[in-house]
Amino acid sequence: MAGSPDNPEGRAAARQLQVETHGLDVIGDAERKGTPRTLFWPWFGANVSILGLSYGAFALGFGISFWQALIAGIVGIVFSFLLCGFIAVAGKRGSAPTMVLGRAAYGVRGNRLPSVISWVLTVGWETVLCALATMATATVFSRLGWGGGTETKVVALILVGALTVVGGVMGFDLIMRLQTVITVVTGVLTVVYVVLVADHIHWSTVSAIPAGSAQEFIGALVFMMTGFGLGWVNAAADYSRYLPRGSSSRGVIGWTTFGASVAPLLLLVFGLLLAGSSDKLAAAVAADPIGALTILLPTWFLVPFAVVAVLGLVGGAVLDIYSSGLALLSAGLRIPRYLAALVDGVLMIAGSVYIVFVADDFLGQFMGFLTTLGVPIAAWCGIMLADLALRRRDYDETDLYRPAGRYGDVPLTPLLLTVAATALGWGLVTNSAAHWLTWQGYLLQPFGLGGKSGSWAYANLGVLAALALGFLGTLAVGRARVRDQEAQAPSPADAGAVV
Repeated sequence: MAGSPDNPEGRAAARQLQVETHGLDVIGDAERKGTPRTLFWPWFGANVSILGLSYGAFALGFGISFWQALIAGIVGIVFSFLLCGFIAVAGKRGSAPTMVLGRAAYGVRGNRLPSVISWVLTVGWETVLCALATMATATVFSRLGWGGGTETKVVALILVGALTVVGGVMGFDLIMRLQTVITVVTGVLTVVYVVLVADHIHWSTVSAIPAGSAQEFIGALVFMMTGFGLGWVNAAADYSRYLPRGSSSRGVIGWTTFGASVAPLLLLVFGLLLAGSSDKLAAAVAADPIGALTILLPTWFLVPFAVVAVLGLVGGAVLDIYSSGLALLSAGLRIPRYLAALVDGVLMIAGSVYIVFVADDFLGQFMGFLTTLGVPIAAWCGIMLADLALRRRDYDETDLYRPAGRYGDVPLTPLLLTVAATALGWGLVTNSAAHWLTWQGYLLQPFGLGGKSGSWAYANLGVLAALALGFLGTLAVGRARVRDQEAQAPSPADAGAVV
C-alpha cells in the first residue's frame, strides 16, 4: 500500500528510498508539507557538531578573556543565524532554492556570479568537515593503538565521503530523516563527553585570562559570524521551500534561528571553559580541532567519541553538498541535481586529501578561507535581505526562470554593488597565517586604521562593511526596481525561455 492516498506514511517512506528528482524547479503545493517546527531538525543536526567545542579555543586565540569570548560568541552565533532565518522566509514565499530566489535581486543570469561564490563556499565547507572527520577518526585509532596512519586516514576518508555523497545525492527526504537520527545520537553522546571531561575545567585559570582590546573582541565576533550563520545564509531557503505557503514567517525565522543556534551556544560555553583551562589543549586544537579533544577522554569512550564526531560533521557536510549541487545548477551547469551533488562530492574528497595529507597549518588556512569568502557572501546577504524586505508580494515563480521576465537578465546595479562591497571588505581584512592572502588589507592604511600591522588589522571589519554596504545600498537604490517588478501582471506558465 506504499504511496496510496490512504497511507501517507507509506508514501513518505517510499519517497525516502528514491533519489530526489527536484533540482532548481519550484516545489508544487501538493508536495509542500510540514510546519516551521520541522526546520529545527536539519538546522540542529547540521550544527550539533562537536567542532563547536573547538570554537572556544579559536575565540580565545584572538587574545580576549572568557567573558569577552562568550559575548562575542553569543552575539555572533545568534545574529548570523538570525540572518539565515530571514532568508529562509524567501523559501516559503518562492518555493525555489536560495540561489534561484536570488534572481529576483540579481537578474536571471546576473545571479550566476553569486551562485558561483555560493558554490565555492559550500564545497569548501563540506571539504573542511570531511577532512576534520577523517583526522578525528585517525586520532582516535592512534590512541587506541589500532593504527592511525595513512591507511586509517584513507579508509576513514572513503567512509565519510561516501556517507556525505549518498546523503547529498538522495536528497531532501533522506536528509531530513538522517538529520533527526544525527540530532538524537550526537546530542546524547555530546552530553556524555561533557560529563566525562568536566573535571578538567579550572575556573580560577579561566577567569584569570586577561581581557583583550576592542579590536580583538570585534575580530572574534566576526569570526564567529563567518564560522556559523554566514556560512549557511546562501542555503537558508533550500529547506523552507518545502513548507506550505501559509506557514508562519515568524515561525520560519524562529525555528531556523533556534535550531541552528542552540547547540553551538552550549558547545561554545564548554569549549571556552576547556580551552581556557589548558594552554596545551588550546594549542592542539589549532592543528587538529576535533582529534585534540580526545586528549581528555578515558580510553573506553574513544569509539563513541569517534561516532559523535563523525556523525556531527557528516550532518553539516550533507546539507552543504545538497546546497552546493543546487548552487552549481544555478550557476548555469545543465545536469540533474544528483549528478551535480556527485561532482561536488568528487571535489570534496580531492580537497580533503589535500587538507589531510598535504597541508601543515589547518587553522590559518581555515580562517583565511572563512574571512575571504565571508566578505562576498556578506555582501550578497545584505543585498538579498534588503531586496526581501522591500517586497510586499510573493515571487513570480515563472519569471524566476525567464531572462525576459520582470526580474531582468543581467541588471548592473546589484552586480556593481556586490563588486564594490567585496572590494571594500577585502581591503579591511587580513590573515597573516595564509600566505596566499597577503594582498588583502589594502584599505587599512588609507582609512587610518594602522595598516596591515595595526590594531585593527585582525578585527575583520571587512565582513561587517560588506554586509552593511550591500544592505543599505540596495535599500537606497533598489526600491523603485522592486515596485516596478511587483506592479506587473502575473506571468503565464508558458511565458517563454526557461533558465
